Amino acid sequence: MSPIDVVGTAAALPAAWSSRSLGQVGTACVKVLRMDGRPVQEEAHGADEVLLVLEGRLELLVEGAEVAVRAGEMYRVPAGARHAVRPGSRGTLVIVEDPEA
Repeated sequence: MSPIDVVGTAAALPAAWSSRSLGQVGTACVKVLRMDGRPVQEEAHGADEVLLVLEGRLELLVEGAEVAVRAGEMYRVPAGARHAVRPGSRGTLVIVEDPEA
């Protein structure tokens, strides 16, 4: 497999908050997306979700608590935790999730 330009892939996506799968590790899916400052509604998942900010900043509200994730940082959203993206989140985000869990 060849190296993947993750930031370039995110920049080339047709719309912000529209993810693209980069591949799988076991049953976990690795996706990338571009954040554009707009908020995203609250959601919860049946499995942990890992959020890795490559560029920019991710502003979250997790179970009522504000969380800021900067470039080079990662945050694990526990399974079942209600979370939403707050306004001001911009940059490139990698998501690792296991849809089968």
